[in-house]
Amino acid sequence: MKVLRWATLCLLLLAAGCQPARATVHILEDGETVTLRTTQRLPEALLREAGISLGSQDRLLYLGTAVPLDTPLPDAPVYTLLVRRAVSVTVQAPQGESRIQSSARTVGEALTEAGYTMHGSDRIDPPAGTPLLAGMTIHYRPARELTIRVDGAEIPLLSSAETVGRALAEAGLPLQALDYSLPPEGDPVPEDGRIRIVRVEEAISLTLKDIPYATRTELSADLEIDQRALLQSGEPGLAAARTRMRVEDGAQVSLQVEDETIIRPPQDRLLGIGTKIVIRTASVDGVTFEYWRAIQVYATYYVPCDANNVCLYGTSIGTRVRRGSVAMVYPWFLLFAHEPVYVPGYGFGIIEDTNGANTSAYWGTYWIDVGYAQDDPVDWVNGYVTLYFLTPVAANVADTYILP
Repeated sequence: MKVLRWATLCLLLLAAGCQPARATVHILEDGETVTLRTTQRLPEALLREAGISLGSQDRLLYLGTAVPLDTPLPDAPVYTLLVRRAVSVTVQAPQGESRIQSSARTVGEALTEAGYTMHGSDRIDPPAGTPLLAGMTIHYRPARELTIRVDGAEIPLLSSAETVGRALAEAGLPLQALDYSLPPEGDPVPEDGRIRIVRVEEAISLTLKDIPYATRTELSADLEIDQRALLQSGEPGLAAARTRMRVEDGAQVSLQVEDETIIRPPQDRLLGIGTKIVIRTASVDGVTFEYWRAIQVYATYYVPCDANNVCLYGTSIGTRVRRGSVAMVYPWFLLFAHEPVYVPGYGFGIIEDTNGANTSAYWGTYWIDVGYAQDDPVDWVNGYVTLYFLTPVAANVADTYILP
């Protein structure tokens, strides 16, 4: 009898020693904690004992790692389990917008679980390591294979950039100075992924050239009438013309001559024309007289009738042609009509007539005709003489400072 009791006691002690010890299990769910004292180690049994159910996308975490519900937990005196509920988030990708349910810890894990294959060059906003929150919108743009042509070479690039400029920046090839890209840097990355950088250089050259000076006249009271003198020497100016040459990828594409810049303006050549009236006395042909002006002229003679026996009985001022009538080429006549003069070899006269403007072989020459009456003997030989303008000084002398 004693032996039977002893055997029974041994069996009870053996059975007690084979059962697992009780453990404390804390289950955190939706901000609340459920605590169990149990010998159970199977996660699905623990959840059932705690009255907690999981959705298809929910997960149970132990030590930060999701655990399968049908695999016992390793022995431990205390367990802390976390129920992570799935949340709804929106994913915006090039192919469109979608909503996913996920209990992943981070944005990257959620995208991976949703079937997105990610690359280090993909654009993810918020970043992949950001904790996943309910209602979050995730912007996902996968990287594309691009080809950048620059300096005669083609550079491959994997990029998720939306614009050409951002893609170039990622490649370490930002546009510099006058460079430009095709398509332009503000445009979206082209569908074929091909981008070209055009290197631009501009060279500016300067060409110097002289600016000719002009000659102008100026009345001078320091010079005697009809005298001319150089008051100021002319000096050419200096101008610079800029030429801009544009070169793209080593080839000249334009050559533009820009406006000239005057570096030094020209200085006019200045001639002085005298206006000083000097009364002088002259003795010519035994005749003494006072004069205020003397000029060289070519002198011919005329009579009232011409070679065609057409007789001219009046001068331009209405007097009869006679010895002493002097005709002067137009427009001199308009300036000196009625002026008394002395013609060497002829004598005193008055400018009374015009000998025409278009009939003379001496057009452009200072030219006069000395008159004779029809029955006067002509004692004149054509040639150059000095014509003296007699005193008193002409009232309109200022109009004759510069002779025609």
